[in-house]
Amino acid sequence: MKIIEKQYAEELALKLLEIGAVILRPNDPFVWSSGWNSPIYCDNRLTLNHPLIREKIADHFVTHIREKIPKVDVITGTATAGIPHAAWVADRLNKPMAYVRAKAKAYGMGNQIEGGVKKGQTTVIIEDLISTGSSVLSVADVLNFIGADVLQILTIFTYSFDIANKKLEDHNIDAYCLTDYPTLIEVAQKNGYVDEKDIQLLNEWRQNPDTWPKK
Repeated sequence: MKIIEKQYAEELALKLLEIGAVILRPNDPFVWSSGWNSPIYCDNRLTLNHPLIREKIADHFVTHIREKIPKVDVITGTATAGIPHAAWVADRLNKPMAYVRAKAKAYGMGNQIEGGVKKGQTTVIIEDLISTGSSVLSVADVLNFIGADVLQILTIFTYSFDIANKKLEDHNIDAYCLTDYPTLIEVAQKNGYVDEKDIQLLNEWRQNPDTWPKK
C-alpha cells in the first residue's frame, strides 16, 4: 500500500495522536475482537469532530482522485466509518456516492449497496482504517459481483500488515493511504508519545500481530 503524500502522512499522524484518535499503549495492550493483543487503539471517527482535520483528509483524497482516476463514476464508502468521508469527497467532485453494508438488509428492498452503483460503472472505495484487509475487500467483492469496476481503495490509516498487502495484491486492487503505522510510530517517537525503549515492542507487533507479545 502506498502513501499518497509523505509530508501530509506525518502531519496527519501527529493530528491523530493529538486528538486521541490513536492511543499507543505498548505495555498495557488493548484486546481486539479477534483476540489479538494490540499496543494501539485507533478510532478515526474522532476526526469527524474536527472540521479542519476532516477537511484536509477530504482535500488529499480529492486531489489524488483528480490526478490519478479523474473519470471515476461513483465514490463508494464503507459502512459505517467510511461513509462521511466518501460523502465529502463525492460532494467536492460532484460525483454520485454510495455505500456498502456489511450484509444485506433483512427488510424492505434487502439492499446491501445503498445509493446505487450500476453494472459497468467505475468506483473508488473510501475506508477509514485497514487492518487485515478483509472488511474493505469484502466491499470490493460485493461491487465486483454486481459488475462494477473497483479502480482503487483509499484509506485514512493502515497498520501496514503483510497479510493485508498480500490480500490486496491477490485481488489486484491498487490501494493508497493518507498515513500508516510506521509513519505514526516515527512521529510518536519524535513528539514524545512513546518512550524510546518501547519502539522495539511496537515494531515487533506489526511483524507478528497474531502472536504478539510472545511469552
